[in-house]
Amino acid sequence: MFKKILIANRGEIACRVMKSAHRMGITPVAVYSEADADALHVRMALELGGEAVAVGPAPSAESYLVIDRIVQACKDTGAEAVHPGYGFLSENKTFAMALDEAGIAFIGPPVGAIEAMGDKIESKKLAEKAGVSTVPGHLKAITDPEEAARIATEIGYPVMLKASAGGGGKGMRLAWNDDEARSGLVSAMNEGRASFGDDRVFVEKFIEQPRHIEIQVLCDGQGTSLYLGERECSIQRRHQKVIEEAPSPFLDEETRKAMGEQAVALADAVDYRSAGTVEFIVDKDRNFYFLEMNTRLQVEHPVTEHITGLDLVEQMIRVAAGEKLALQQKDVSLTGWAMEARVYAEDPERGFLPSTGRLVSYRPPEEAPGTDLVRVDHGCFEGAEISMFYDPMIAKLIVGGKDRDSAINNLRKAMDGYLVRGLSHNLAFVANLVKHEGFKSGDISTNFIAEHYPDGLTADHLSPDDPQIFAAVAAAIAVRREGRSGTPAPTAWRIFLGEENRQDFAVTVTRGEGADILQFDGRDIHIGTAWRPGDALFEAVIDDEVRVFQVDRDGAGLILSHDGARIRTLAVEERHAGLAALMPYKPPPDMSKFLLSPMPGMLVSLKVAEGDEIKAGQELAVVEAMKMENILRAAQDGTVAKQHAAAGESLAVDQPILEFD
Repeated sequence: MFKKILIANRGEIACRVMKSAHRMGITPVAVYSEADADALHVRMALELGGEAVAVGPAPSAESYLVIDRIVQACKDTGAEAVHPGYGFLSENKTFAMALDEAGIAFIGPPVGAIEAMGDKIESKKLAEKAGVSTVPGHLKAITDPEEAARIATEIGYPVMLKASAGGGGKGMRLAWNDDEARSGLVSAMNEGRASFGDDRVFVEKFIEQPRHIEIQVLCDGQGTSLYLGERECSIQRRHQKVIEEAPSPFLDEETRKAMGEQAVALADAVDYRSAGTVEFIVDKDRNFYFLEMNTRLQVEHPVTEHITGLDLVEQMIRVAAGEKLALQQKDVSLTGWAMEARVYAEDPERGFLPSTGRLVSYRPPEEAPGTDLVRVDHGCFEGAEISMFYDPMIAKLIVGGKDRDSAINNLRKAMDGYLVRGLSHNLAFVANLVKHEGFKSGDISTNFIAEHYPDGLTADHLSPDDPQIFAAVAAAIAVRREGRSGTPAPTAWRIFLGEENRQDFAVTVTRGEGADILQFDGRDIHIGTAWRPGDALFEAVIDDEVRVFQVDRDGAGLILSHDGARIRTLAVEERHAGLAALMPYKPPPDMSKFLLSPMPGMLVSLKVAEGDEIKAGQELAVVEAMKMENILRAAQDGTVAKQHAAAGESLAVDQPILEFD
């Protein structure tokens, strides 16, 4: 077994690999860029008795992606093997070859498998030869927009344009007509070139209402190849997964077995070794089609670990060290249910655009060691910065349960207690999503978010299901903030909810030793809590149910968040309620005559100039952020009055780009 391994990655996956390595008695080595000098994965490596090596400036192209520096770090520290995590160099055949030449083990598959599966065009050809179901399409690289439109018409819309070397949603465009096929080809080529150094793009039929279901495989290269059940990853936005679960609520045992056997057949066809994932799209009739094979550990691997009881990182390390797998297919069993939510630094109320900044407050829910009831894989800490240079994922929240309903409930409770402040994040959105009736019933597809949240997270989504519960909490907090813990007599309050169209509730609060009684017209709510002024979480037993509300000051009022709902509250004593009701609502300024940058990024190009007449839907500008191109279009007809930014300029969020008459 290896004595020392280097983790060629950062953030939560670097920390996660270190935990398994340490448990196996292996010393970890971290690498870091200038931006990550104080990162959690660096701290963890040193705390575990390992080392940390600087590999370059903040941009990944100058640090984490520089093969020579990673190899040299191995030589300098005596690392015998490298675990690449995911992303960065994890599926880079040149990196694997460089390690092999240096006599350093690669904790991953052989170079041939990486090469074969890393090319989406060639991998589909190999899949067909191996007897794996594939999606109809044109598997030759296309470079001409007109040719893209012609081929798409022949295949039949809708189609997907994909960068051959793409992954993680980069270099992918959905087209429903010729215009979208033309522009989609250009964007997919640009993203493929920027992200992977390969601008080849192919076209395939887009399966409508598809489910994204993948099979985890594990092979030792010595005759044993296993499939470890499936993961459903259909809840996505912009081809980035948001919720993953295992098993899938859609598959039956027959389909699971057929998909697993095809996944293993493909792995064997390329002499696969290590952990890998074969991704499929599945239609409403459970017909499944090969999508791609990821020759690495997946972000969502913890849900498979939960239901199988296996540590996939440990298995990868053992296989790389030459060990045979200690189990056969008959030994693989699936127990319980697991769900993973990706906690992103992004703004669901602004089209899920990435957010950057410092984690002013950061408190994940408490883990439950030994039960996997709650597990948090993260690579950050309070005070850390989410940088524009890397992926905006803050953490992965993983929960288990005896069945799907209990896993959903456990996830909802865990998210209520997940405290993130200092930047925008998606916790409210995910909490809202998992309580959606469509999600709870398992009636999902990769279109779920686009269909149910076409404008992202809106005020309608954030409205409480039970406003009186929020009013009761606001009243209970108000009494404690007034310091009336010993007041025996009931007090009368008026609680206002919302901003523009406010609701108001009259409530009488009676303090008790065990719980407060909050009396509304026709309803009593009992609240027992140890909350004190200044606490960010209001943890309470409300009518015999444990609930957690997040509390934020907002002027004279509070913002309360719970179970995917968020609302402003104002509590005033009844004798002052008349004055509070007269306070006017101040609407935000009208910025409809401006094109604003929706995120921090670089203005790649402007498609219009001052004086140009524009039409609704017309492409106006392209902004690049985190290597993703974002096309900004006109919301309505008009004329460009003034240009506020130039191509090549770095933009802040909400910075004006264009002004219209």
